[in-house]
Parts: sequence; C-alpha cells; structure tokens
Amino acid sequence: MNNSLFSKLALTIAAVGLSGCVAGVGAVAEKGRAVPVPATDEQPSSAGSEVAVFAGGCFWGVQGVFQHVKGVTSAVSGYAGGEKRTAEYEVVSSGTTGHAESVQVTYDPRQITYGRLLQIYFSVAHDPTELNRQGPDYGTQYRSAIFPTNDEQARIAAAYIAQLGEAHVFASKVVTKIEPGRAFYPAEAYHQDFLTLNPGYPYIVINDMPKIRELERLFPDRYRADPVLVRASR
Repeated sequence: MNNSLFSKLALTIAAVGLSGCVAGVGAVAEKGRAVPVPATDEQPSSAGSEVAVFAGGCFWGVQGVFQHVKGVTSAVSGYAGGEKRTAEYEVVSSGTTGHAESVQVTYDPRQITYGRLLQIYFSVAHDPTELNRQGPDYGTQYRSAIFPTNDEQARIAAAYIAQLGEAHVFASKVVTKIEPGRAFYPAEAYHQDFLTLNPGYPYIVINDMPKIRELERLFPDRYRADPVLVRASR
C-alpha cells in the first residue's frame, strides 16, 4: 500500500471510530461451497452488456472475486440502498445511511448469465447466512443484499434464494435481502481495485484472498487469472 493511501485510510479509521473492513482482521475465512446451479435463469441474450449489483460485506473482497470472473467486463466498488448525498465512505461507515457496501458488475450475457453470477456470489463472494455482518465487519452497511436492476433479475434472485432454502444448502437460513429500485454510487478512487493493488494487506490476506482461491477451485471454467480492473478502464 502506498503511503498516501495508507494515510487516508488511517484518517478515515480515526474519524469514523470503527474497525470495519479497513482495520478489522478477524479469523481465517471459511472455505466456499459450490451451491447448485440456479433452476431459474435469464434467457439467452444478444445484448452487449448487462449490469448487476451485489452487497456482501466489505466491497474489497466482493469486487476482487467478480474481477476474476470470465464474462465480467467491469466490477466497481460503491454504495447502494441509500441516498446520493450520503454515499461517502466516512458517512456510510456510521451504519445509519441505509447504504450497503456494494459492487456493480457489468457482464457479457453471451458469456455468463445473471444466474451464474448469483451462484458465484452465494458460493465464494460472501456468507449469505450472516445478518448485518461479514466476518469481522458488522453493521447494516455490511449486509447481504441484492439490488436488481430490472424485474427479471428480481424474479431470478428470489427463485434462487428459495431454491437454496428448500435444498438446505446452508446450515442456517439465507438472510440475503432483495432490494429493488435502488441507485448505485461508485466509491472513492482509493477503494477501487484494492485487493489487486494491496494483496499483502493483512485484512485482504486473511479475509479476501481465500475467496479468490476458492473461486479458482470451485469454478475453474469461470476463473480468469488476470482481473479486469477499474483503473484500466479509465
């Protein structure tokens, strides 16, 4: 991590007074699990790109996972669930804005479907049974949530959550919420590509790099070694 980035993060920690995904370390991350393929999925499309938004704890790891998925052309860390005026890290970290740390995923539906993105989201990107927390991070800003960008996505997500529940894939209930009609706001530049730029950062080593390894192990046909980066598209 470069000194200017470290300084900004340190100031953020002091100002907010929270551990969060900046300072929290926590226990070693659990292994992912290959959940079933969605029984309901979107129809084949000739569209050049589509957009999905997922929240599953600290956006560093969620972004990192989707950046390594074939068919994903962009994965941007940001905020969803609240208002534009409160879409700032220091404010969102208070847990009072309605926002969740989220990732906007742009993908090619000719290469990967929304349902398959959901499969990866539930398998390795986060633990969907943790309510308002992920690992060492706690608060509603770290909730498990899906922000569908259209009615079809909402229908597919709801059907998949029901499917996972009926199959008892997880020992505990899936608490992921579907929150339609919410805008996405990109996070600050210093949060983008954080996993790739800081692979040795303790939080990343303990909580997020295992997710990348599990993605490769469980979905070798979906894994791309070279991540698609935000900085490369600007």
